[in-house]
Amino acid sequence: MKIAVLGAGYVGLVSGACFADFGHEVTCVDTDPAKIESLRAGRIPIFEPGLDDIVERNVKSDQLRFTSDTAAAVAGVDVVFIAVGTPSRRGDGRADLTYVYAAAEDIARAVSGFTVIVTKSTVPVGTGDAVERIIRDAVPEADVAVVSNPEFLREGAAIEDFKRPDRIVIGLEDERARAVMAEVYRPLFVNQAPVMFTRRRTAELIKYAANAFLATKITFINEMADLCEAVGANVQEVARGIGLDNRIGSKFLHAGPGFGGSCFPKDTRALLETAREAGTPSQIVEAVIAVNEGRRRRMADKVVRACGGSVAGKTIAVLGLTFKPNTDDMRESPAIDIVGALQDAGAHIRAHDPEGMEQAARVLEDVEFTSGPYACATGADAVVLVTEWNAYRALDLGRLKEAMAIPIFVDLRNVYRRSEVERHGFTYADVGRGG
Repeated sequence: MKIAVLGAGYVGLVSGACFADFGHEVTCVDTDPAKIESLRAGRIPIFEPGLDDIVERNVKSDQLRFTSDTAAAVAGVDVVFIAVGTPSRRGDGRADLTYVYAAAEDIARAVSGFTVIVTKSTVPVGTGDAVERIIRDAVPEADVAVVSNPEFLREGAAIEDFKRPDRIVIGLEDERARAVMAEVYRPLFVNQAPVMFTRRRTAELIKYAANAFLATKITFINEMADLCEAVGANVQEVARGIGLDNRIGSKFLHAGPGFGGSCFPKDTRALLETAREAGTPSQIVEAVIAVNEGRRRRMADKVVRACGGSVAGKTIAVLGLTFKPNTDDMRESPAIDIVGALQDAGAHIRAHDPEGMEQAARVLEDVEFTSGPYACATGADAVVLVTEWNAYRALDLGRLKEAMAIPIFVDLRNVYRRSEVERHGFTYADVGRGG
């Protein structure tokens, strides 16, 4: 099939590359000419394991193309995916649909023949209705079917998630789109990926509900971690004990500094606003947002306590800056608030991240970036493990201690065992492992 993908950001680029790898003819469109030239030259603007190989392979075979010309890309294709950004609006938390609506207007002027328009971006309930209205107002004779097909990609594992998904959700109002979307995803049928056809508004809500539920699991186990510290229990064992219940499951029950990234913070806020507008406020989601936002600063307080009550004039080594491993994404990373709070308390911050330092330099000020974890720890008064990259999972603790001025290790991801770290002479603090 011939497919156009509007937006060559994270979702658009991964989706377009994977569709091309399935054998479809794909053209990715982006309004940034510099990004298009970089992609044509084989330079990938994001870090996602395996993505560069797939892009290179499919560009060479001419299955995947990049352009800034929306009209040329859309004309004559079978399916157009809208995969542009939907950032939170300042002030009210609603999803900013400016780029989605602009894409709809561009599509309306370019489509020819029956075309399925698919919203891949994460959008509030009713956006598909608005997209269809925009297209029909612009070109009343346009023969289109507007579909919702939310993405469920984890950064750092996006290729695997796309090719072996838990489910594929397709929301439609025009039954003609069913056969087209089935053909788009036909290569996944061999893996028996569950395909769920539903109404368009239901599909839009499924995405928000899924992310809000996962964010709630993270927030719940973080609150249990605080309780474990207070009563002398072990949050990792609590998480395992409840996770073995099939009704609960073990995923997203890892205590830490709170959730971040491009999805959970934005989507929980957008869902909250949607619920308020509908007259059905969600107190659970509201509490999740509030608890998560407060947690990051409390992690900085944990560092201050580990350092004897003050970090003024001290050098703190921060290992890991991105919101999770295997990505360079700094959007709403807990590290931003943790670093800011420590700086407000008078600390000098030295930091390292395997992939995220270029992005981190754009959002963090007065931070000394280093070449590796041991360089980061040299002369430091404490090391704080914020993001659980594999590069930090087997540190030479003896070498780390020798490099430091004061051997304090604050493990915000519970990567290490207390006995192991203390055996090397460190003062050790973790999250929720009080017993």
